[in-house]
Amino acid sequence: MEGDNDRMGQSTGATNVERRTVLASGAAVVTGAVAGCLGGEEEGAETQVAIISSPAGFDDNAFNDNAVEGLEEASNDFDLEYTTVEETEEAQYESTQADTAESGYDLIVCVGDNHTDPLETNAAEYPDQNWMLINNMIDGADNVSGWIEMNNEMSFLAGVVAGVMTGQEFEHGDSATDPDESIIGFVGGEDIPLINAFEQSYIEGAEWVNDDVEVLTGYGGSFSDTGVANDVAESQIDDGADVIWHAASAAGGGVFSAAQDNDRFALGVDVDQSVTEDQYQDVILGSAVKALDEATYLVAEAVVEDDFERVVGEQNLSIEQGGIDFVVGQAFEGELPDAVQENLDEAVTAFENDEIDLTCGPTSC
Repeated sequence: MEGDNDRMGQSTGATNVERRTVLASGAAVVTGAVAGCLGGEEEGAETQVAIISSPAGFDDNAFNDNAVEGLEEASNDFDLEYTTVEETEEAQYESTQADTAESGYDLIVCVGDNHTDPLETNAAEYPDQNWMLINNMIDGADNVSGWIEMNNEMSFLAGVVAGVMTGQEFEHGDSATDPDESIIGFVGGEDIPLINAFEQSYIEGAEWVNDDVEVLTGYGGSFSDTGVANDVAESQIDDGADVIWHAASAAGGGVFSAAQDNDRFALGVDVDQSVTEDQYQDVILGSAVKALDEATYLVAEAVVEDDFERVVGEQNLSIEQGGIDFVVGQAFEGELPDAVQENLDEAVTAFENDEIDLTCGPTSC
């Protein structure tokens, strides 16, 4: 069933529930669907986990999918099954979280800071439910594992690479930089504090390596609409940007297509998008990444081992802990100027030595 109804399917180690549009009666339908996956004549795995998407939804080839990958790995290693609950309407998060909690999961993973306010309510309403919140934490909640990725550090690394590359004379295939201009771009999804922190930290990374760099910025207003992200990126390219980074989740494909159509370059986010968006690998110089899959795996493991207490409270992914990095795109391995890796190494060392002060934190400025 499609449209306003829920659709449930099976994949290896997982069940999937989509909730792109939730009506007043939809919560009951989804609760029944989730419970149906767990119940019935066939006995399921000992540990049951649900993961609720961010507004970008699953199949974003970035943030959401990376979180699922950790659960997929956990399902291979442990007696564990996971269910994906796709909810792209932020207004429905409180009811979606509650519906899922009523279904008896051992762990519910909430992807994205958009879940924070609703979870403050539901963590208290369901005190015996184990929750994982990605991109924030719930102060004082002893049933929430709150993971704050140092997105500001990740964004800084992207800025370092863009700032170096725009000052280099570089060609690959049909694409090339214009070192005489030193102009780069940033395309955000929604104009919210979290993505504003991405933007500002990216700018600071670029300026750290290039005093002359000009950074063009814009927002598409969506984490899923590739068309609007493409329009913003096209405009920046028209104004001289030769490297563009995005923090727009699934909408980022529009940035890659703009770079490809206009013989420029782009950078990926969260995962190695030269792999997940391999149709654009010829323009994706590299990606600023975070090990979110390792985080979801770790929390799932703690639940399996009945030791959730060890992951309660604020947890972090940072450069110092090895959870934040920059990876070169698969089509550019061994091809980028030496200055890229040299400056990345210097930036990592500076972070490890606490020598870089960023204007913004990992979730806002």
